Amino acid sequence: MAKNTTRRKFIGSTIASVGLLGVTAAANVAANKFSSLLDHYVGGRPATVEKVEGSEGWDAEYYTADYRGRKQATEAANELVTEIEGEGIVLMKNDNAALPLSTSETVSMLGRYAADPVYGGAGSGTVDANSCINFYQGISQAGFTINDTAYDWINNNYSNYAKAAITMDNPSTASYYIGEIPWSDYSSDAQSSINGTVGLVFIGRGGGEGGDLSRDLKADVESGVSENFTANSETANYEDGQHELELTVEEKSVIAAAKSACTKVIAVLNLSTTMELGPLVSGDYAVDAILEVGSIGATGAAALGQVLAGTVNPSGKTTDIWAADFTADPTFKNFGGKRYTDIEGYYPEKSTGNAYFVEYAEGLYYGYRYYGTAAAEAEAGNYDGFDYDKAVVFPFGYGLSYTTFSQTLDSVNADDEKVKVEVTVSNTGSVAGKDVVEVYYSAPYIAGGLEKAAVVLGGFAKTDALDPGASQQVTIEFPVRDMASYSSDEQAYVLDAGDYVISLRTDSHTVVDQKTVSLSAKKYTTDSATEAQITNKFDDMTEYMEKNVKTMSRKDFKGTFPEEAADKSAADCGVELVEWKLEDHEDPNATMPTTGADNGLQLIDMRGQDFDSEAWNDILDQLSVEEMAACLNDDAYNTPEVESVGKPATVEPDGPAGFTSLTGPTGNCSYCSEVVMAQTWNVELMHRMGQMVGQEALASAYNGWYAPAMNTHRSPFAGRNFEYYSEDPLLAGKIGAAVVSGAAENGCYAMIKHFAMNDQESYRVQHVCTWATEQVAREIYLRPFETTVKEATYEMKYISDDKGTVSTKTMPGCTGVMSSFNYVGAEWAGGRKSLCTGVLRDEWGFKGMVITDFELYDYMNKNQAIYAGTDLQLTYSAMTGEYQGTNTTTVVSEMRESMHRVLYTVANSNAMNEMVPGSKITYGVAPWQYGVWGGSAALVALAAFFGYKAVKNHKLMGAEGKDGKAADVPEVKKGDKKASDEK
Repeated sequence: MAKNTTRRKFIGSTIASVGLLGVTAAANVAANKFSSLLDHYVGGRPATVEKVEGSEGWDAEYYTADYRGRKQATEAANELVTEIEGEGIVLMKNDNAALPLSTSETVSMLGRYAADPVYGGAGSGTVDANSCINFYQGISQAGFTINDTAYDWINNNYSNYAKAAITMDNPSTASYYIGEIPWSDYSSDAQSSINGTVGLVFIGRGGGEGGDLSRDLKADVESGVSENFTANSETANYEDGQHELELTVEEKSVIAAAKSACTKVIAVLNLSTTMELGPLVSGDYAVDAILEVGSIGATGAAALGQVLAGTVNPSGKTTDIWAADFTADPTFKNFGGKRYTDIEGYYPEKSTGNAYFVEYAEGLYYGYRYYGTAAAEAEAGNYDGFDYDKAVVFPFGYGLSYTTFSQTLDSVNADDEKVKVEVTVSNTGSVAGKDVVEVYYSAPYIAGGLEKAAVVLGGFAKTDALDPGASQQVTIEFPVRDMASYSSDEQAYVLDAGDYVISLRTDSHTVVDQKTVSLSAKKYTTDSATEAQITNKFDDMTEYMEKNVKTMSRKDFKGTFPEEAADKSAADCGVELVEWKLEDHEDPNATMPTTGADNGLQLIDMRGQDFDSEAWNDILDQLSVEEMAACLNDDAYNTPEVESVGKPATVEPDGPAGFTSLTGPTGNCSYCSEVVMAQTWNVELMHRMGQMVGQEALASAYNGWYAPAMNTHRSPFAGRNFEYYSEDPLLAGKIGAAVVSGAAENGCYAMIKHFAMNDQESYRVQHVCTWATEQVAREIYLRPFETTVKEATYEMKYISDDKGTVSTKTMPGCTGVMSSFNYVGAEWAGGRKSLCTGVLRDEWGFKGMVITDFELYDYMNKNQAIYAGTDLQLTYSAMTGEYQGTNTTTVVSEMRESMHRVLYTVANSNAMNEMVPGSKITYGVAPWQYGVWGGSAALVALAAFFGYKAVKNHKLMGAEGKDGKAADVPEVKKGDKKASDEK
C-alpha cells in the first residue's frame, strides 16, 4: 500500500513538474506572439536615442509640445470641444424668439436623454462617458435653475426602459428600442413640477459600428431578427412600417405634456443621424424652438447651456437634408443589402456563407441633390406630384441665428480655370454672430447626356464674428473643372458647353441671388494634381449597373425612381466571387530585391527626402525579409520597430471621436461627433481641432490616428453616420483636409477611413458587394478622400546637412488611409488594385501607407492586400497567420514597396522628434516582460520543487521492501556508492 502511495506521489510530482515547465514555455511563446497587443495595452519597450557626436546644440525638436503632459493637453482639448459644439449646434426653429432664455427662468429637463445623453457611439467612435459633462451640468454651469424633481425622477428610472444597443456585426443580439419613458409613467410629483417652467425635451438616437438602424421596427420585432429585441410595452405601440427615426408614441406623450404645462417648449435633438421632424414644426406636437446638438462628446453639454443662455450665438448649418418622409427617399429601398442566392462558401476553409449586395440605384440623386433636382424637374413639368415644401423639413446648409444677416452677391467671374465669387455679409440684427456663405452651381443638363444634379455645392466660407452693423466681404473660389461630370465613355471629366448658373444661397434651396456664366466645352483627361492620365478603374461596376439595375436618370426621373431591391442570382448578374490566390498574380518579370545590406543608414536620415528619391533604395536594401513580414503583419494600433533601419515602434489609436479605445478610457479628449464638426462649416476651426489632436499625440506619445472617417451619409439609417461629416463630398473633403493638415503639423499622421464606399454597416463583413457606376463612385463617394489626399499639406522641419541646418519643406499632410471591409464591386476594397493603387496612388498621387480595417475575416487576404497596395494588416499576427510566398520575388518586391510607404510616413512624423541624422535607437524592457519573467521564474521554481519531490519519491520507491514498507535508506557519505547504485 505504501509503495503504491509513493508511486502515485512520484507520478503526480513528475506530471506537475513537466506540466509547469510546459506552461512556462507556452506563456513565453504566447507573450512573444502577442507582444504588440501587450505593448498596446500594458506598455512597450522604452526607447533611448543615442546622441550623435558633434550634434550638441542642434535643434531636433521638430514638433513642440504646448502642454505639460496628457492631463493638461486633454483639458485644453475639452475647452476646444465646447467651442466646436457651440459653433456646430444648429438652431432649426425659433418661433417668437423663444430662444435665448433668461437664466432667471427655471427649466425642466424632460425625456430619458436629458439624463442619459448620446455622447458618441459604439465601436471606433466610442466615448468615455465618465469623462464627459452631462446636460444637467452644462445647463447648470450656464446659470439656469433646473427643476430637480423631474430630473431626479428621470435619472433614477431611465435604466428601467430598454434602449437600442448595436452589437458589432451581430444583428441577432442587437436591439432597436428607443427607450423613451412614457409621460404616464412619471411620478405625480415629477408631472406637477413642470408647471410654469420652460420645457427642454431631449430626443435622442444613437448609432454604432457594425449595425444600422431599423427601417421597420414592428417587422423586426415580429420576425425575431434579434433575441434581444422582443415584445414589450414600447413595441406594442409600433405601427406598421414605423422606423427608428420617427417620433414614438412615448416621445409624443412627453412633448404633449410639456406643451400643456410649460411656458414654452424647446426640443433638443441629441442625435447620431437625421430624423423625421415634421411633427415638431407644425401640428399637435409643434414646439417653440429646436436645437440640433448631435453627439456631444466631453464638453458639448456646456455649449448647449451657453446657447440656451445666449452667451453663444448658434451659427451651425445642417450637413444633410432633413426630409419629411424617409421612406419616400430614393435610397430607402436599396439600403442594407440583399443576397446573391447562388453564392456560398467560396472560402470553404471557414465557410463564410452567403454574399450580399447593395446597389446605389439612385445614382447621383440622393440627399439634397435628389430633392433639388426633383424640384427642378417638377418645375419643368417632368416630375408630377412632387412638392419640395412638403418633402423637405429643413434643407442642407440650413440654420438660424439669434441675429439677422444680409448677403449681397457682389460679383461672379469665371475664366477657363476658376470661378471667383465675392459676397458681402452684413449683420443686420442686434447681437454679434457668424454666418456661412454658400455658393452653388447648376450645370446645363443635356437630355440623354451625362447625369447632373440640378444644384451642387461649389464653395463655402464662414465669416468672422460680426458685431451688429458690421460687414465683411468674403471671396470664394473653386476650379471650373469641379463642375465637370465624369464620363466612362470618354474616360475623362467632361465640361459641357453652355450656361452655368452660380447662385448665392442661404441653404441648398433658398436663393439669395444668382448670375450666369457661359463656358466652352472642355475635356479633362489628366488628374488635377499629378497630371496622370485618367482611365476607367471601375468598368465592371458600370457594366453591372447598366445590365442589372434601373438607375435613376433625369431622362425619365419618375420612371427610373428606385424600386424595392430583391435577392438575385449572381450568375444571372455576371458576378463571380473567387478566392484570391497568390499563384495567379505572380510577376514573372520581377527580380529579387537586395535584402540585409549593411549600408549604415537610419530612418532619421531619410526625413525630408522626396518619396521618389533614389536615396530610399539604400535603406530599403538593409531590410531583411523577416523584418518586412513582421512589420507589415502585426499592426493593430501600432507599427513594430525595425532594428536594421532604426525605425521606432509607433502607436496609432482610434478614432473619429479622438484618441479613444474600445477596451476602456485612455485619458484623452472625447470630441463631439464629426457631424457637429462639419455643422460648424468652419475650416479654420477644424484646422485648430486637427492641431489639438496633434498636441494630444505629443503629450501621449502617439504617432498616428485612425481618423477622420470620410464616408458619405447616403442614408440616414447608416449606423456610423455620426462618425462621418456629411452627405456632401465637398464639405466633407474640405473639413477632412483641414483636420488632417492640422494633425500633421504636430507630427501625427491621420489614417482617413474607410476607403471606400463603406456607407452602411449591414453585411460589411459578409462580402457585401457595393455597386455604383464609375461616375457616381468618383463624383460622390471617392471625392471626400480625393480632396483630403490632394489638399492636406503642412510645413515640415528637418535637418538638411551635417552642420545641423534646420530646413522646412511643404509636405503632403495625408499619408495614411484605412481601407474598408466591404467589397467594391465584386472585390474586397482592401484588395482591389484599381482602387488602392490605380486611383489612390497612380491618379491622385498618394504617397503614404494604407492599412486594412481589422483583419479577422477569411476574405481579407494578406497577399492580396500588398498586391493591391494595402500595406499594413490591422491585426495581431498570432491570430491570422503569415504571408505566403516570402521566398518569391513577387512577394518580396511587394513587401519592399509597402515598407517604403511605411518608412516614408514614419520618417516624416513625430516618431522622429529629438532625433538627428545618424541617431540610433536602443530599447529597454517592456513592463509586461518583467511580469512574464517573474511569472516564469515562479513557475520554474514550483516545477523545481515538484521535480525534487519526484526524485525523492523515486528514491523511496527503489528502497521499499517486499512487504510494501519503506526500507531504511542508509546515509550516503562522500566516496560511498548510493543505494540505487547497488543494482
